[in-house]
Amino acid sequence: MSEPELLLRGGTVIDGTGAPARRADVLARGGRIVAVGENLTAEHRLDCGGLAVAPGFIDTHSHSDLKLFEDPSLPMKVGQGVTLELLGQDGISVAPVRREAVPELRRQLAGLLGDPAAAPWSWQTVAEYLGALRALAPAPNVEYLVPHGTLRAYVMGPAARAPSQDELARMRAQLERALCEGAVGLSTGLIYPPCCYADRAELVALAEVCAAARRSLVAHIRSESDYILEAIAEMVEIGRASGASIHISHWKIAGRDNFALLDRVIDAVEQARAAGVRVTCDQYPYAAGSTLMGAILPPWVHDGGPAAALARLRDPAARARMRADMTAPPPHKWDNFWAWTGPDGIVISDLPSGRRPGLAGQTVRAAADGADPLEFALDLLADEALGVGMISHSQSEAVVERLLTKPYVNVCTDGLLGGRPHPRAYGTYPRILGRYVREKGLLPLEEAVRKMTSQAASALGLAGGVIAPGQPADLVVFDQATIEDRATFADPTRPPVGIAHVIVQGRIVK
Repeated sequence: MSEPELLLRGGTVIDGTGAPARRADVLARGGRIVAVGENLTAEHRLDCGGLAVAPGFIDTHSHSDLKLFEDPSLPMKVGQGVTLELLGQDGISVAPVRREAVPELRRQLAGLLGDPAAAPWSWQTVAEYLGALRALAPAPNVEYLVPHGTLRAYVMGPAARAPSQDELARMRAQLERALCEGAVGLSTGLIYPPCCYADRAELVALAEVCAAARRSLVAHIRSESDYILEAIAEMVEIGRASGASIHISHWKIAGRDNFALLDRVIDAVEQARAAGVRVTCDQYPYAAGSTLMGAILPPWVHDGGPAAALARLRDPAARARMRADMTAPPPHKWDNFWAWTGPDGIVISDLPSGRRPGLAGQTVRAAADGADPLEFALDLLADEALGVGMISHSQSEAVVERLLTKPYVNVCTDGLLGGRPHPRAYGTYPRILGRYVREKGLLPLEEAVRKMTSQAASALGLAGGVIAPGQPADLVVFDQATIEDRATFADPTRPPVGIAHVIVQGRIVK
């Protein structure tokens, strides 16, 4: 029996390399591109006249790890042209995990990944998780990073200390195993427990495993605000000492007082690259972030894991210490969301328990309804067992635009999908093509597509990203005259317009 064919006829091919757009047909067979040229024929055809044909967009920072079990069609991502999701981000995800640790890990991750009843949590290893995920036949392709914090907890629990030599050897062995089981790199989130307890020696030792496997270390760096230059220098030194490629997640500068560091931040990355350290970055095109609300707490609060953190949140003396730390003036030794964003800049985005649906979309100050906002936030975290998501308005559009023009930066969503999400979960890629390419002329169309496709694939060793014979038939067809994001902070789940077709492994999924 012959393999299924699909012909995309008469479109303007933007091949993902940055080369000039050209009119061409694209023929896919058996999930691969087999020809790109003129006057190609096939029984099954899509008329793409007047439309752009590009490689499918690669989301190098996704938080769909559990959402896929609830809805493997992932319409909010496929609907904006994403054909590959990279899971396991920020050092905190779902595998490897010891069976007895699953209940606590589920609670810890609820504000980040949600806790859908459809997720079986039947896995322990990375291979078992990927097997469960791929059995769903999800609409987009999926890949997984080994999360440093989850790996660390598997070996040594939530302890706020350096590993012993034996523990470090076991962490390295588990990382090697996970890479052999199909993981494509290691992620860390150095503001989140237990990743934040790791010193440079631990990170170099794990990065050496990545280097040996020719895989990347993907890092939410230790500070994106007051200590951003020191945080970048730390990752550069880890790359230099280990030989691993370093990929900085959701590159940004947070906190108004830090925007003036922009030139020095760019220089730090570009000097490292010039010196031979392979450093790349990704970025979402918005001046607000989104993460677990537990990130507002000082790192010491999380020592010992979620149960210990909840006990401290209920202890008056510990609460007084938290308050003092969170309202202290700079310099901070950690990213102090409360100090540089405050109750008016932090928006409650998700409460997976479902007990307080009316709070989603409110600032902490508004939700506190006249009560002390900081005490309200601490009470909320305690009452919800840390399962709260937030949006933090702490960035600058001018910084976003400057970083976006850098050729070593690719696009990502960093989209949390529960509750009332950040609009980036629905609008990132159309926003780039509509706002920054068509309206503002910040990037040529071909360069923008390259940053969404081959640059992302190259930075992280992923498949695809180019329209050429032999490449995966992962494609997106869009109208550059009309493509636009419609999701806003007030209405964050509105789908975009202008995406005509999305094809994954030669199969039409939109």
